[in-house]
Amino acid sequence: MADEFFKMISSGPLSGRCIVVTRPLAQAAPLADAIAAAGGRPLIFPLLEIFPAPDPRPLVEAVERIADYSLAIFVSPNAVAYALPAILARGPWPMHLQAAAVGPGTVKALALHAVENCLLPSERFDSEGLLALPALAAELMKGIRVAIFRGDGGRELLADTLRERGATVDCITCYQRTGPTGGAEVLLAAWRAGQLDALTVSSSEGLRYLVDLLDAEGRAFLQATPVFVPHARIAEIARSLGLQQVVLTEAADRGILEGLKGYCWLS
Repeated sequence: MADEFFKMISSGPLSGRCIVVTRPLAQAAPLADAIAAAGGRPLIFPLLEIFPAPDPRPLVEAVERIADYSLAIFVSPNAVAYALPAILARGPWPMHLQAAAVGPGTVKALALHAVENCLLPSERFDSEGLLALPALAAELMKGIRVAIFRGDGGRELLADTLRERGATVDCITCYQRTGPTGGAEVLLAAWRAGQLDALTVSSSEGLRYLVDLLDAEGRAFLQATPVFVPHARIAEIARSLGLQQVVLTEAADRGILEGLKGYCWLS
């Protein structure tokens, strides 16, 4: 059954390594293909499923008043995928509206829709990194109207801090996330056969879903397996959940791939 998820190439720095890719299914292919190109065997096991927000009204209302905003922040590629088509269906991107993104993947997603010149953190790709940009300083935020396009739940740091700096902030939920409801036997089978070498995890929420999904045997396997994460906050949460081999990489798929290729495998 697990073989349906495997892609394999015979040689490369990851030759023979089975590596779990946990990105949402629609976003898993680039990293899986890169792992395969490096000789690895990617096992695609999404930890998050993405759906449209159950209530479309906040997005519809935000689109209707999009010209009233001066800054539009997209927290993820999913926010772009679910919000931008609705915005552009109403008309072209407003010339005065500054776009901002938390990470480079979101910038690429915006660029596919010809939304360019985005604000982007230069070092850490998270709310803290975005808030550290000079363009979002308190003296520039007073009286500014901001739209944050995001999923359900998540951190409130970005919105709360911008409000403290004097901005009027609307948080628009344009998609929702759910965790897997089963399928752990695929991972367990690979672990028991000694054929699961590492996992890649790009979401702290997804990591919690994984821990909840596994039984005691699975958690023991997980704790002893290298887990590659592209963000320090995910690494902190992983360690707090008892994971013993947490590898912090550079950001995005490229960073994860380089981390995998440069890792000192024990066997």
